[in-house]
Amino acid sequence: MRLLVAPTKILDNRVLLPDPSEYRPEYKDGDPSCPDIAEFFGRPKGSFRNYGTDNALAERVKQTYLQMHTEQTVEFVENRMDYWCKFDKKKMTIMEALRLLNTLVDESDPDVDLPNIIHAFQTAERVRQAWPQHDWFALVGLIHDLGKVMAIWGEEQFAVVGDTFPVGCQFADSIVFREDTFQGNADLNHPVYSTKNGKYSEGCGLESLTMSWGHDEYLYRCLVHNKTTIPMEGLSMIRYHSCYPIHTSNSYTHFLVPEDEKTLDWVRVFNKFDLYSKGDVVPDVEALIPYYQSLIDKYVPGVLDW
Repeated sequence: MRLLVAPTKILDNRVLLPDPSEYRPEYKDGDPSCPDIAEFFGRPKGSFRNYGTDNALAERVKQTYLQMHTEQTVEFVENRMDYWCKFDKKKMTIMEALRLLNTLVDESDPDVDLPNIIHAFQTAERVRQAWPQHDWFALVGLIHDLGKVMAIWGEEQFAVVGDTFPVGCQFADSIVFREDTFQGNADLNHPVYSTKNGKYSEGCGLESLTMSWGHDEYLYRCLVHNKTTIPMEGLSMIRYHSCYPIHTSNSYTHFLVPEDEKTLDWVRVFNKFDLYSKGDVVPDVEALIPYYQSLIDKYVPGVLDW
């Protein structure tokens, strides 16, 4: 089933890519699951992810999730993995990819009206201030959204941005808009995929789960393919930072093994930098490039296959 939802728009050589993951209804002041970052970042939580009275925007975001939750099946994810994980779309360096990311504008993000590369450096600099002992962590902050380049090469929005979730098992109630967006998903009533464990076994581990397709999984696999030396903690931040049902709502815990909790702790630490760096002062990108180029040369050098 293919829904008639407006695709990613291209205008003046820019790709306007609304990011529905910015619409997190649970991220509100007073929500105990949201990190208390007002003092740390100098801005109340309620000032982020604030859509005001723009009901048309909220409806557009929900339509994106409707298409995502209809299309993202086991078969669909396997198809996208087969297509994208050949890594034959382009050859370029990390810095070239960052500049390419600059052509993406999140038109529906109420927190950001600047190009994506600014958010990348904002995130990296916040991480660098807080975790100077882990230079790879700052690099992860810089590159974590690079998988969004799929949109420039024609991938549909619902398979690039937004919250991710495991496929091949019962869809958790904690998935955003879960109650009324999965009716058209072919796996919803599948004899195996609709069950609690689905195609997995209890205690199989986080790494065994197949996630819905998006920029997280693509960049993770791209980095592994290109033999990055970023530690697994950093690769996990990239791979799971959009999986709110697991790292924020604690769903799917029956699949986890003890070491997964350490992985998720790192993801949770990263996510507050990802979201709450968006109110920061605009950094001097050109002045910062030499330092971050040295990190790129250390952990993911040269020309990569994308």
